[in-house]
Amino acid sequence: MDATVEQNLISKIRTLSPQQVAEVENFVEFLAAKAKKRGALDRLLAIAPALEAAGADTISEDQIVAEVEAARAERQIRDQGTQRPDADRT
Repeated sequence: MDATVEQNLISKIRTLSPQQVAEVENFVEFLAAKAKKRGALDRLLAIAPALEAAGADTISEDQIVAEVEAARAERQIRDQGTQRPDADRT
């Protein structure tokens, strides 16, 4: 990122309320996660021809998304089981 652009962005952020700064932070995290997911999907799709040539079953983008969603659901269930009900209370 250009130093001038970065300084202008920082100056604008400094004028925001704490709540607005939190929203900016959430949005930046969303953008980073989106880019990371897209990169992972692109890497998976890039190796698909090699997997097919090796005799592996082909898998579509929709199937990949379904697998990821299923894994996330399993992780959420597992994580909920390990949380203590009173962990957030102080």
